[in-house]
Amino acid sequence: MAASLDLQRRSLQAQTRLPSSAPSFFTLPPLPPVKPVSGSLIPSANPLAACPALPAAELDLLVNQAAQREDLQPDLLRRIIQQESAARPCAVSRKGALGLMQLMPSTAWELGVADAFDPKQNVDAGARFLKQLLRAYGGDLSLALAAFNAGPGTVNQAGGLPDFPETLDYVRKVLSLVPSTQ
Repeated sequence: MAASLDLQRRSLQAQTRLPSSAPSFFTLPPLPPVKPVSGSLIPSANPLAACPALPAAELDLLVNQAAQREDLQPDLLRRIIQQESAARPCAVSRKGALGLMQLMPSTAWELGVADAFDPKQNVDAGARFLKQLLRAYGGDLSLALAAFNAGPGTVNQAGGLPDFPETLDYVRKVLSLVPSTQ
């Protein structure tokens, strides 16, 4: 557990380019000082190296359990995770989305997630959120995916799929690899 938290802290530092002593939005305790790498406190120049993908067997177990619990297709959850984080449990987006399913901090909090970097909590909450979105949009998977990516407020304001290239591409990519029987 301590090694996992250390890896998450280092990944956050690398992704946000903050030294370990800088104040942070995230509530992880500060890292102990590390030796500079190429004149920096960042342990790796490549944030992806500091945040490896979750092993497939672990991911499959979490996805299958969450999919069964929420009556969703496991392939749908896998594809979302692949699009959102490339299966990296300590991923942080430019906008602050966290973990495997890239939950925004407010969404994670609303879903009762104590640690958005915990793969089980993140996948369980992401599956619950997707199920809520599917209900909210009458089972329309395209709208639910757009809301997962851009937020429900954006989809509601647009009255459908928002005309954002990133969101349209996201929906297209996820749908392209998911059977149409959701």
